[in-house]
Amino acid sequence: MSDSGIPDLAYWSGAGGEQWAAHNDFTERLFAPVAAVLLAAIDAKPGERIVDVGCGCGTLALVLAKRVGPTGFVLGVDVSPAMLTRARRLAASGMAMEFVEADAGTYAFPHGSFDWLVSRHGVMFFDDPPRAFANLRTALKPGGHIAFSCFRSPRDNPWAMVPLQVACRFVPQPPKLAPDDPGPFSFADEARVRRILAGAGFAEIALKPLDLEFDLAGDRGLDAAVAHAIEIGPASRALRGHSAETRTKVAAAMRETLGPYRRGQEVRLGAAVWLVTARNP
Repeated sequence: MSDSGIPDLAYWSGAGGEQWAAHNDFTERLFAPVAAVLLAAIDAKPGERIVDVGCGCGTLALVLAKRVGPTGFVLGVDVSPAMLTRARRLAASGMAMEFVEADAGTYAFPHGSFDWLVSRHGVMFFDDPPRAFANLRTALKPGGHIAFSCFRSPRDNPWAMVPLQVACRFVPQPPKLAPDDPGPFSFADEARVRRILAGAGFAEIALKPLDLEFDLAGDRGLDAAVAHAIEIGPASRALRGHSAETRTKVAAAMRETLGPYRRGQEVRLGAAVWLVTARNP
């Protein structure tokens, strides 16, 4: 379940995916610090083949397609038709890449065909992570690599939790998730991530903690930060279906709460991420 109580596949393949596609320019600026670290960890070379799991609007896949060149190949997989439509629009003609609408946890990949599996925050929503990662490993060549990012605990991610806490002063708290339920923080526990990857057959598993900052304003000032907090992310899900009057009250409270985090045109809050790497024996 998502943190709104909506099954994650339904959320991302429907309204959630449409919302994120509409705000892709902002979310790319928001998550740019993660993308930079992840790309530095992906040592992809010309001619290699890559799967981008939960590729969204395709930004990471496009960068990697340029890196592997015309003799390589990138396959982007996502459940959101809206985000994949945007990804296909952004892809240049003739690039060696393809976008497929599918659940990467069950998709029938060509066995032993890829050098890399990568994902920026796309692996925490699998209904059955052990089965999903076992399936993903079938796509890798022997010696192939996996590299992905995922969030650590909610309390260590004020960029998401501060807006949600403001919203929940006016609307009911979203359904509480069990630690293993699919959702943005389902991979917070290092031991669980190691257990899942080891059980799927991966080796040389490493988790590196990253302490970052996300700019909720996208360098566009406090008003933009308030609008983005209400329109996308955990607070937006909590506000779904509530009146314009309630949203106006939340916006006023959000502005007051986020004000102290403003630095010029930026509104920066902490983000805690795992960078996870492993190898297919």
